[in-house]
Amino acid sequence: MPATSKFDFTMFENLTGKTTSLKSSDSPSGSINLIAAGTSIEGEIKSNGDIRVDGHIKGSVFSKAKVVIGSTGVVDGDIVCQNADISGTIKGITTVSEMTFLKATAKINGDINTGKLVVEVGASFTGNCNMGPMVKDIKHVERNEQHLKEKTA
Repeated sequence: MPATSKFDFTMFENLTGKTTSLKSSDSPSGSINLIAAGTSIEGEIKSNGDIRVDGHIKGSVFSKAKVVIGSTGVVDGDIVCQNADISGTIKGITTVSEMTFLKATAKINGDINTGKLVVEVGASFTGNCNMGPMVKDIKHVERNEQHLKEKTA
């Protein structure tokens, strides 16, 4: 029995119309979004589900689930997500609430804020790393440090 898909293929049915979306009828957390190799996107991407990037994104990526940057994937912008597996290149701040996994081919130029960090031999990272449960309060910590400096100066 062939596998069935639960997608709305309206963008393929109406080639002359204005409908350009591909929607999953599953719950938002069960969706997987793929930016394929050879694809270039400029702008902000937001998703409740997983995102896999094998192409190039110039802009920020926000996900309430997992973000995977494949070995050919490049993100010129910030990433905010729950979990991350990085094999490609990121130029920006990476904020992950749970676990960040840097594979051997990963190249990151920017800060990492994460709950837990795993780094394979060969991964390249240039920037600062903040790790642990305090990640959620990082913005408040920076504000408090500035406030203290202002009082003592």
